[in-house]
Amino acid sequence: MYYIYMLRCKDNSIYTGITTNIERRMSEHFSKSEKCAKYTLSHNPIKLEKVWETSTKSLASKLEYHIKRLPKIKKESLAKGTSEIKDVLSNKIDETLYNIVKI
Repeated sequence: MYYIYMLRCKDNSIYTGITTNIERRMSEHFSKSEKCAKYTLSHNPIKLEKVWETSTKSLASKLEYHIKRLPKIKKESLAKGTSEIKDVLSNKIDETLYNIVKI
């Protein structure tokens, strides 16, 4: 499985990434290990907002790509759960290939 996740940072920005092991990746971000993203080194992640899972790296990368290019207001609606990926990306991806993971 591949996971696409959204992290809330201290400055209220949202970081989006992919991983095969969500627990390990969160540990890397929150502990600021040498494997954490450059972005989270300087933006201090404070909360895991949203996680989706999918079966292939290609599908995960596609969702990550499209989320990263959304305007802030649409990222916020995804993170807060007021919108689903079908609402903001319906013409770009097949939302049935992704499942929300409860966190």
